[in-house]
Amino acid sequence: MPYIHETITKLQSSSPAQAEFYQAVEEVLDSLRPLLEANEQYRRHAIIERIVEPERQVMFRVPWMDDENNVQVNKGYRIEFNSALGPYKGGLRFHPSVNASIVKFLGFEQIFKNALTGLPIGGGKGGANFNPKGKSDSEIMRFCQSFMSELYRHIGPTTDVPAGDIGVGAREIGYMFGQYKRLTGRYEGVLTGKSILWGGSLVRREATGYGCVYFAQNMMEDRGETLAGKTCLVSGAGNVAIYTIEKLQQLGALPVTCSDSSGTLHHPAGIDLDTLKDLKEVRHQRLHEYLEVHSDARFIPVSDYPDGGHAVWRIDGQLAFPCATQNELTAADAEALAANGCLAVVEGANMPSTQSAVDVILDAKIYYGPGKAANAGGVATSQLEMAQNASMQRWSFSEVDDRLKTIMANVYTSVRDTAAEFDAENNLVLGANIAGFRKVADAMIEQGLV
Repeated sequence: MPYIHETITKLQSSSPAQAEFYQAVEEVLDSLRPLLEANEQYRRHAIIERIVEPERQVMFRVPWMDDENNVQVNKGYRIEFNSALGPYKGGLRFHPSVNASIVKFLGFEQIFKNALTGLPIGGGKGGANFNPKGKSDSEIMRFCQSFMSELYRHIGPTTDVPAGDIGVGAREIGYMFGQYKRLTGRYEGVLTGKSILWGGSLVRREATGYGCVYFAQNMMEDRGETLAGKTCLVSGAGNVAIYTIEKLQQLGALPVTCSDSSGTLHHPAGIDLDTLKDLKEVRHQRLHEYLEVHSDARFIPVSDYPDGGHAVWRIDGQLAFPCATQNELTAADAEALAANGCLAVVEGANMPSTQSAVDVILDAKIYYGPGKAANAGGVATSQLEMAQNASMQRWSFSEVDDRLKTIMANVYTSVRDTAAEFDAENNLVLGANIAGFRKVADAMIEQGLV
């Protein structure tokens, strides 16, 4: 479709050297062809050209002082992508890999993910190329305070409500909230992922992982299958991976892997969740220390990974849950999963599968739950935290969990039904992209040329 090609070409010219962003845009736009061909209004209103450009981009320096009194400088970002459905909503990521391309790809994906939840939230993303690993609490505090000293000008409970992401947990959110309150003199729900002591929501830490499994549960049950008894491959060892593992175990599945930047852990008897939580949430150690407790497990270092892929996807399993980072599952990995009889790939991370991997997955008739649908539980529960803050209430764990379960069931149904509407039954990529896009695009048309 020349219209889509022209839009991508213009984008590459106006936003050069942003490969991850181009990848996300191309994946979405290509799947929109059936909708765009059937609805001239989207072209007439230039929705495509408008939706790929953020409403606002903020880039700023973040100077801070380390414990040796040396001045350090990092780069901060906030991309406020689309507010057609509500205040900008999306996480802050602190990681050395953060750049404009990464933040824009995440923000673009966030638009449609948030739309799929059915909740009144727009799409945004932010972060900094700061690495919290190896930093003292004092250094992290000083960085967060400096970061918020600029960010506070651009956010607010009805404007832009950031959350956590990679490298940003309750500690970092706390330091940023404290600085926001100090600068503005206001105690308000401007950040989500807060401590339960001062406005946070129960289930927030667990939400993305739990939601991913709820999505998988709906997807499998729709096909007459169940999660119970299935051997599951999970990548990552952060919140998403840990609570994906926890919910899988609660539903009778057998997760046997996890991974971090040092390598992959394989425990055929099933991951010991208590040991994993102690390693990653309490002691913040590498996964190979798991072997000190469980000698029957094995650890595969990154140096032993197969060419063009990840060790975790070369292990036998029936369900795969990529929960680490973008582009972690390659075409070669997807081929290995297919050869090993994998039934489904459900994405807990943002765009963890390369486009060529997705093609292999779909061609192999493997059930596929794309991240913008399957990992929407995190942002959904962030909005539930916003709702609790606005009403000055606190809901119980079971109340939030029940709402999350319902939201993820609705996300799955919307995506499935949209795919069927366009004669692409079981193509949840197309269903997710069209369902999310159509909701945002229609709102943009109704709100005029803004």
